[in-house]
Amino acid sequence: MFQFMHEFIRMLMDSKNLNNSIKKLAEIAEWFEDREEVDVEIGLEKVKEAVVLIKESKERLKQIENEFEEIKKEIADENDSK
Repeated sequence: MFQFMHEFIRMLMDSKNLNNSIKKLAEIAEWFEDREEVDVEIGLEKVKEAVVLIKESKERLKQIENEFEEIKKEIADENDSK
């Protein structure tokens, strides 16, 4: 039971981080949209930040997909053993 709660809390924290990354990406996109002229140096920093956020988000989404696959397998294994 403790292991399950630990995993559940970790998943909630990770999903919060994913949500934060998505919000930051939206803010970056909005920053570009709101500018008539973009300062190249600031724009470059925003793009670099976005690249890091995208990579982290892709990794987390892959982890989430793997966790769902594990859960599906556990459920299937339980059903097979009945």
